[in-house]
Amino acid sequence: MGWTGNDEASPSTRVATVINSLQPTERRVAECMVADMAAIVELTAQELAQRVGVARSTVIRTCQTLGYRGYPQLRVALARELAQSASAARDYGTSALGHLRADVSGLSLALPQIFSVLTDEVVEEAVHRIATANRVLALASGLSAPLASDLAMRLTAVGRPAEFVADPIGQQISARQLRQADVCIIISGSGANESSIRAARSARAAQAAVVVVTSFASSPLVALADVALVVAAAQESFRHELEHTSRVPHAILIESLVAIVSGRLGEASRSARSTVLGILSDNLSDD
Repeated sequence: MGWTGNDEASPSTRVATVINSLQPTERRVAECMVADMAAIVELTAQELAQRVGVARSTVIRTCQTLGYRGYPQLRVALARELAQSASAARDYGTSALGHLRADVSGLSLALPQIFSVLTDEVVEEAVHRIATANRVLALASGLSAPLASDLAMRLTAVGRPAEFVADPIGQQISARQLRQADVCIIISGSGANESSIRAARSARAAQAAVVVVTSFASSPLVALADVALVVAAAQESFRHELEHTSRVPHAILIESLVAIVSGRLGEASRSARSTVLGILSDNLSDD
């Protein structure tokens, strides 16, 4: 599976999103590209092929898989990404606060890329299915579990009741008890979590719709999904994302998705939010 997002996405974003669907030789080329962009942008296609140890045709095929017409277009995109990174570079020092500021700065640069794989049609379908379903079940395991819990709570608070089940076996049982008019939302950064895959299969066996939130356009969960919301990495480099897996993009998507669903629910959502505010007010301490 190749690049399916918009043309403005950076080379790093494209590689991070489709890396697990590339052929082994293509993957070596892609990883080399983003590991040392400054050096690669100065190389010809043949020189890059020799550096990686593959045929020149493999380099061209990799560029096309990433959504470029050929190697010249990729080099231009790499140069643009390098220029943007250099213009925003700033030394925040070596203190703990300096590291925090540097991380936030890097994140702010990457955030515009996180929705570059999504299309209007996919997002609209996801929103419609969630807003109109009879029952919504939000599931995840591992690092993504808190996000599914948060999603269920947020949806419920805006008048779209949703359930969250933490136990992996319980997830499969709950998913299998869904019906055709229900939706199962599954969050998995890798799209390859075995517990989540089993839950997705259970939901499909029940003929419920499966909406997946992940970071990889080609993964076992995406293959099982009726709707796949693929969110790109929010790191300044692909290498950084590999070393420090982030759930920030998924958290941002979830918060925005809930707000959109709330708007589609109209008066029902406003009434539910009013009730929630009343409950919160009753539980606030006077101290």
